Amino acid sequence: MSQRLLRRYEDGERMNHWFIALMFVLAGLSGLAFFHPSLFFLSHLFGGGSWARILHPFLGLLMVLAFLILFARLWRDNLVTAADREWKKHAGRMLRGDKAGMPPAGKYNYAQKMVFWAMAVSLLVLLVTGIMFWRPWFAPYFSIGMMRVAVLLHSVAAVVLVAATIMHVYAAIWVKGTVRAMSRGTVTESWARANHPLWHQEVTKGR
Repeated sequence: MSQRLLRRYEDGERMNHWFIALMFVLAGLSGLAFFHPSLFFLSHLFGGGSWARILHPFLGLLMVLAFLILFARLWRDNLVTAADREWKKHAGRMLRGDKAGMPPAGKYNYAQKMVFWAMAVSLLVLLVTGIMFWRPWFAPYFSIGMMRVAVLLHSVAAVVLVAATIMHVYAAIWVKGTVRAMSRGTVTESWARANHPLWHQEVTKGR
């Protein structure tokens, strides 16, 4: 017998998510081309060094704008609660595969919320620092020293964003049934009950 499906994401949310993912890949590859000389060959994916340098900030800006839409929809769901702090205390059980011993989680658990906020903060830093050395538009308004600091912070924020994204993708693959949420917009009721019981109670209330 087929399981009842619960709506986790609307079509617009999923399209926005995959657009962010696409911009992340393109901005990441074009940025890596200038991160180290050994990676400059990646610029050929964008038509050469000049085009990669021109396109990179626009790709990054599109990613930030799309994330702002996602942020406006999800920030309340990602505020840390008392239940999340209790979940955090037992996080070791999750890493050992003992999901049954975990405190109940809402729509997102503590780890997912930390990934969300790491992405939000790193994108904010990337936006501000990127503007500071975006030639020829804004760089003339900042000193060489400030731009050097901005480049360093930009690189650190990029590493944080990549690390957070790797965690996000790994967790989605590790927890069977999670990818379905962003590919089809729905999850099975058993998945919701097992992984996000508080959210399951909320969306099935009154049924």
